[in-house]
Amino acid sequence: MLNTKMLLVLGLGVSSSLFAAQKKRVAVLDFDYATVSTHVAAIFGTNQDVGKGISDILVDRLVRNGTYDVVERKAIGKILAEQNFSNSDRADASTAAKLGRVLGVDAIIIGSITQFGRDDKTTSIGGQAVGSRLGRFGLGGVGRRQSKAVVGINARMISTDTALILATASGNGESQRSGTALLGSGGSAAGHGGGAIDMSSSNFAETILGEAVHAAVGQLATQLEQQASRLPQHTVTVQGLVADVAGDTVILNVGTKAGVKVGDRLRVERPVREVRDPSTGKVIRRITDQVGEVAVTEADEVSSVGKFTGSAPAKVGDVVRSAQ
Repeated sequence: MLNTKMLLVLGLGVSSSLFAAQKKRVAVLDFDYATVSTHVAAIFGTNQDVGKGISDILVDRLVRNGTYDVVERKAIGKILAEQNFSNSDRADASTAAKLGRVLGVDAIIIGSITQFGRDDKTTSIGGQAVGSRLGRFGLGGVGRRQSKAVVGINARMISTDTALILATASGNGESQRSGTALLGSGGSAAGHGGGAIDMSSSNFAETILGEAVHAAVGQLATQLEQQASRLPQHTVTVQGLVADVAGDTVILNVGTKAGVKVGDRLRVERPVREVRDPSTGKVIRRITDQVGEVAVTEADEVSSVGKFTGSAPAKVGDVVRSAQ
């Protein structure tokens, strides 16, 4: 008999497996920043893709929290290039849903930046008389500068099945300090122009603009995590055939349209015999033996590639199906 401690360990293992199976898979597109592009160019001295920066920070937050399985950004970039999607498609729900189906995700997150800039105030000290006296020495008036950064973002979680909006979220961040510019301690943002800004860096996070960005993304991430239950639970059953074999590399005749995802492990079975209905002669059941499994390493809409391991070499015509 199993002792109590062993049963507890087994129970914990089953619970962990069930929890992992319930996690939803999402992808995050670069946020649209057309509304604030003029402000962005003024702040950085040149145009910067702050939409990509916002989505990078959001992906990091979602991954660290663990509510969702998040598709790697490089995989999204590859599919965007293959499908010829442009930056103008980043806020379009139907395009996002199509991309999500190719990626094999439950939902795709698209968003927009609605506010990105400053709200500064300067107050005088000592009144007009002080300013007049100092003016005689070429010093001008004395003022206290309050630099305030404000960032607003919103997001929509799109169903890859229907292109309908499953959930919405928004985030608003503010940060201010005395005598500090948006991108540093004093001075102006002009020195930051000319090169790409790494918004996920610690240097940017320490600026008041960075603080506002992280506050807004933090709010957004929390809301998206709280609405995970709105995503439909998919039970995908994959079934296909081995189409090609080269050593331990196999090509399957099923891809993302059939629910195959990179990282899937599929059973590989070989037909042994067919059972026919004696009255009609039709095949009513096929008996198979498992010969191994394949770990999927690549997938497109109609095919996938994987590494095979098993008791015997894989053959063209072997059946592949979801592990039970």
